Amino acid sequence: MQPERSSSVVHMYAPRKKIYVREVSGRFTRWRWLCVWLTQIVYYGLPWLTWNGRPAVLFDLAARKFYLFGIVLWPQDFIYLAGMLMICACLLFLLSAIAGRVWCSLACPHTVYTEIFMWIEHKIEGNRSARIRLDKQPLSPGKFVRKAAKHAAWIVVALWTGITLVAYFTPMRTLLQEIASAGLGPWQAFWMLFYSGFAYMNAGWMREQICQYLCAYARFQSVMFDRDTLLITYDESRGEPRGARRTWRAGAGPKLGDCIDCTLCVQVCPAGIDIRDGLQFECIDCAACVDACDGVMDKVGAPRGLIRYATENAMRFGLSLREVRRRIARPRVLAYACILGSAAAVYFGTLATRTPVKVDVILDRSAMGREVEGGAIENVYLLQVMNTDEHARGFRLTVSGMDSLQLVSDDEIRVAAVSTRSVPVRVRVAPGSGNIGTNPIRFALASLDDPGIRIEEPSVFLVPRVRP
Repeated sequence: MQPERSSSVVHMYAPRKKIYVREVSGRFTRWRWLCVWLTQIVYYGLPWLTWNGRPAVLFDLAARKFYLFGIVLWPQDFIYLAGMLMICACLLFLLSAIAGRVWCSLACPHTVYTEIFMWIEHKIEGNRSARIRLDKQPLSPGKFVRKAAKHAAWIVVALWTGITLVAYFTPMRTLLQEIASAGLGPWQAFWMLFYSGFAYMNAGWMREQICQYLCAYARFQSVMFDRDTLLITYDESRGEPRGARRTWRAGAGPKLGDCIDCTLCVQVCPAGIDIRDGLQFECIDCAACVDACDGVMDKVGAPRGLIRYATENAMRFGLSLREVRRRIARPRVLAYACILGSAAAVYFGTLATRTPVKVDVILDRSAMGREVEGGAIENVYLLQVMNTDEHARGFRLTVSGMDSLQLVSDDEIRVAAVSTRSVPVRVRVAPGSGNIGTNPIRFALASLDDPGIRIEEPSVFLVPRVRP
């Protein structure tokens, strides 16, 4: 007989253990909350801000117009949005090379809303110890009321977050009227509920799992790090060996390090990791452990900085703060800075010199190269004139490129603010002018209000091979 084989289950992912984050105070915590306030004032406030009688920021997909304060972008201007994304990516790379995951710790939307949801949880359910006790208790009316109040508050914040997102595509006041009158469109309702549910699930339930399993940045961040990147580090040479207390006297036993093994650095970590185990990809550099450890060091009379922002080289070679700052200007950082500076200069320079008028010339295929009175040859064109300015403008149209070329239609064109106008144009040449076939010509539009605004668009004039 063959011995029975014991079966075992191999888990691809460890089962989640709920993290009860302890509240902490300190300078880095204040920085995080300052960023929470700033980002949310911008996010929730921009849809209410008006500019020239319309929302200051509005992505009007139906009209295919993007309003960014005094700038109006059309589908043809998509390159500007792509350029802005490239600049943001370069900025992220630069910040990551200098200070690690500082974006994750201060301005990432997931981090921001997790902070808000944890604050609500703390106010309703109590501190860390109270929340642990509450979860261990059997369901009771008091526990149900607290849990229900917490989730209700989360849902309110999440719903308002979803409404605000849709308000970037539909004016806020119009959107609220549609919600009040139950006249919300299907796409508006979908995105509002989708983003609300997204915020509720991520910040309320999944939290650190988003950073550990769903966020791609946590996986490739090490590509942008080097030995001089500022990260949250534990000074092992100073903290070890750990002990429950630091009451050592000569001859009383082995000397202990500054770490008293209070585990507060673990209790305040939103990712539930122990920074004393070294650099881990779950760490978002929130520096909550720094604030907690500094508070403990103050109480035991030890200098701060057992857990601090430092670089791998600084920890290995004992570099001073001045030497760490001097190493910031290294090749990797300078390369990112040069790319970012060049991209920003080109982007904002192009945006500042952008002409607020565009024109497309379309040759009418059904009326090209026709003979009119006196033997003249006439072509008909359709001009699509786009005024991206928020003021109505008048333009004078001229055409050039051939002898005796003349404009038969009205040479003045008025276009309303932020609109497009289609203008039929007839152009003629005298009999015998031009070459048989296509002849290059140019249409020019000059603003009547601003002499500095002028745009030209090439086209062709067709002279038939066989003239009647």
